[in-house]
Amino acid sequence: MSFTSAQLVDIRRFCGYQAYGNTATATWGSRFFTAYGILEYKMANVSPDEAAVITSTMLPNLTALETALFGTSQNLDTDTASVWKHNKNEFADRWALYANQRRMLCDFLGVPYGPGIDGGEAGRLML
Repeated sequence: MSFTSAQLVDIRRFCGYQAYGNTATATWGSRFFTAYGILEYKMANVSPDEAAVITSTMLPNLTALETALFGTSQNLDTDTASVWKHNKNEFADRWALYANQRRMLCDFLGVPYGPGIDGGEAGRLML
């Protein structure tokens, strides 16, 4: 089982890597780093069962978590309404869960977190 082009885009971005583009740039971008090459190799060579885990569980969950982040903007103007109280940490809590799931995808693939996850902190790949 191979990934669709859209699934490859999602895997790259959820792992914190830049857009691949249509053609190689001169000498800039993630694709010139070994870690990015490892990601591309892993995506091209996962087993069908591994690909099924990624496409049926990890990508849908990450998409849902990412979408939920945008929903938090609806509550930014409300601190307290009657007995309902806004979770002031909602965005941070959702972001932490989303970032954790992104790291889990990287760990499952056995690749370093890309620079788009936590700004490349924690000893991971930095550009």
